[in-house]
Amino acid sequence: MTSLMKSPRRAMPFVLAAALASTSLVAIAPTTALAVPAGGYADLVETISPSVVFIEVTGTSTKPAQQMEMPQGMPEELRKRFEQMMPGQGAEAQPVHGLGSGFIISTDGQIVTNNHVVEGADKVTVKLSDGRSFEAKVVGNDPLTDIALLKIETDVDLPAVKFGSSDSMRVGDEVVAMGNPFGLGGTVTTGIISAKSRNINAGPYDDFIQTDAAINRGNSGGPLFNNAGEVIGVNTAILSPGGGSVGIGFSVPSDLVLDIVADLADDGAITRGWLGVQIRPMTDEVAQVLGYDAPKGAVIEAISDDSPAQKAGLKKGDIILSFNGTAIDELRDLTRAVADTDPDQTADVVVLHRGKEVTRAVKIGTLAAKDA
Repeated sequence: MTSLMKSPRRAMPFVLAAALASTSLVAIAPTTALAVPAGGYADLVETISPSVVFIEVTGTSTKPAQQMEMPQGMPEELRKRFEQMMPGQGAEAQPVHGLGSGFIISTDGQIVTNNHVVEGADKVTVKLSDGRSFEAKVVGNDPLTDIALLKIETDVDLPAVKFGSSDSMRVGDEVVAMGNPFGLGGTVTTGIISAKSRNINAGPYDDFIQTDAAINRGNSGGPLFNNAGEVIGVNTAILSPGGGSVGIGFSVPSDLVLDIVADLADDGAITRGWLGVQIRPMTDEVAQVLGYDAPKGAVIEAISDDSPAQKAGLKKGDIILSFNGTAIDELRDLTRAVADTDPDQTADVVVLHRGKEVTRAVKIGTLAAKDA
């Protein structure tokens, strides 16, 4: 069963491209002079690299030390000897250090990175390419899209980059990835867009750009540039059986990042719509019976009490075919459409109810943080 607002994370060889050391808007607009020359990317990299930052986080491990059960009645002196022989017995929480990347999006110090880079951090330090170092404040973060917004304070304008349109990019377009893999700051790799709208089952809003530009641990939060020097993605994960780059990396598309960052900058939180249903895909057998060429829509598996769906008269077994004008071909189409709808807005939901298409007017609710 798949929840409308939450998908289970599977055990798989996807690696969040952040490295753990001990354990785990005024922008500079690129010009046509930034077009990649026949000789390579040097001019482009020289222009945009000052906006890419190195991020170091420190925190405290929340995992308690593993305890070995001692036999009851064991003499105290013998117990102490066993504890000395077993590392970690009775140990306190240990400090954790993490590494990642980010990029400056405004001259006053707003920085975008991945949520998993800074999540749970006690201290976030941002280091610029010129060697300057600043302690950063986490303005807000969104685990569901793995985006976080930081802010550093400085008395001078910082070099900033602008976002480009990820939607306008095509498979085969050249891209440049920048970041700090394994703590090696200022690393540049190039490649192409291998695929778009990838779903890797990392979350309910999977819509990744896939690239063969080398991305490794520590690249998380770093930018993926087009040839105009615009950010069209935020590097976040790799498919890697061994933990290193095998040419399959994933970036959150800039069109989604822009919306998330704007929401976080406003009040540090993300507001999403809520329908209150759990859904599953239509089976091939049902599609055949209904006369469809292929399965489509989202079958309602369960409805939450006192939810917008219940109040609008949606029923278990109804098949949602469209939401507010958006056709629902697969489950994530509905997830995104609902999330992008402002709470208290009324949406027309077309459902197949007992073999007939009917339209229900649903007043969308607000997704609670616990459901996110």
